[in-house]
Amino acid sequence: MNPSASSSAFDTIAAIATGSVLSAIGIIRVSGPDTLSVLDRVFRPLSGAPMSERPDRKLILGRLSHPDGAVLDVCLATVSRGPGSYTGEDTAELQCHGSPTVLRAGLEALFAAGARQAKAGEFTRRAFLNGRMDLTQAEAVVDLIDAQTTRAAENAAAQLEGAVTRDTDGIYDTLTAICSHYHAVLDYPDEDIEPFALAGYRDTMEDAAARLLRLKNTFRRGSVLKNGVACAILGRPNVGKSSLLNALLGYDRAIVTSIPGTTRDTIEEKAVLGGVLLRLFDTAGLRETEDPVERMGVQRTRDTAQAAELAIVLLDGSAPLTPEDEAVLEAAKAAEHSILLRSKADLPAAWDRADAIPVSAVTGEGLPALEAAVAALYPPDTSVPVGQLLTNPRQADAVARALEYVRAAMDAMDAGVTPDAVLTEIEGALNALGELSGRVVREDITNGIFARFCVGK
Repeated sequence: MNPSASSSAFDTIAAIATGSVLSAIGIIRVSGPDTLSVLDRVFRPLSGAPMSERPDRKLILGRLSHPDGAVLDVCLATVSRGPGSYTGEDTAELQCHGSPTVLRAGLEALFAAGARQAKAGEFTRRAFLNGRMDLTQAEAVVDLIDAQTTRAAENAAAQLEGAVTRDTDGIYDTLTAICSHYHAVLDYPDEDIEPFALAGYRDTMEDAAARLLRLKNTFRRGSVLKNGVACAILGRPNVGKSSLLNALLGYDRAIVTSIPGTTRDTIEEKAVLGGVLLRLFDTAGLRETEDPVERMGVQRTRDTAQAAELAIVLLDGSAPLTPEDEAVLEAAKAAEHSILLRSKADLPAAWDRADAIPVSAVTGEGLPALEAAVAALYPPDTSVPVGQLLTNPRQADAVARALEYVRAAMDAMDAGVTPDAVLTEIEGALNALGELSGRVVREDITNGIFARFCVGK
């Protein structure tokens, strides 16, 4: 952590922590050295002492007022004094009625009392700088807010509790012990310290490399968990692709007509099927056409199929298969996985295949079977503890660099080079792991992380 960071280095900030829509309850958060005095200027308990004299984490009913005395709301307030608060500073929350007008007026009252508007992510940034969480935990806050599946929420919640850090801290401490032993022998030759021998650390280095490799290999699954599976809905024109998309989303997102070629551009939406987040791409129908605009859409469809991890292939079950259907099946081979659907199952079937799931966007037939097929392709990875799936490129890059340094150190050991050369590689691994957790603070890294936060978090 930044050793110069402390609550005294910051001013007092305030922000609305809930959304801007009408709701039953809205929350305004305050953090900083003057939190208690600012709160006392705008909030007066209905009975008893001011909030600055109240115990931590106790909800108190009172009046929220502008410093000029105008009452804005009758609401609840609570305080949490640092360093045991979320940010490590004195903090407070006002739990108001959820009128956006009331919340804005309450926030303006706090500004008039001495607070300023918090920037995006500033509360969590202070928590990091004050040692309340590391960078992986800070990123988990965003992942938890953005989670669109139960699995993603579980992984983020475990990371927020330090699952990644617990794993990498053991590696960091092991590598630090090797460096410390070497320097102790070098700096204190007259002390009774066990002689330093690189060979004695070979098994330790191999264990560190294996653990880093295991963690690095979780990134692909973690990325799918967080960002979803790129899924192209493929088929010739008028087979029901847009109808299927609308049925999966639960609302009419795509225009549906009986005119072939209605969809000319790729539409992207997200839906959860079988517990798996899918980034669904409704594509233009694959066929030969003289229309230049539709031809561009068809090419985009082919490009989307090339980039997709999953292809959902729709073939019209009410009509005989055509050469265009065969072209669709061929295009789907570019995806890692594919699921074949026989659409328009509410009409008499003109063909059947054992691997085709009959579906109807009209009646909903086959949609549960489609969900089951998706779930079977992307089952939960029970081999990795919850919370130890890396979910973003920054984390994966830091772990990959640490692994490269450890492997380079092992290669140097095998080559019989001097210990100081080996330790240079080990120190490189320590720096990479330090960037992962935030032990090594880089301003560009922290700025990039906290820029993704919303105001009030």
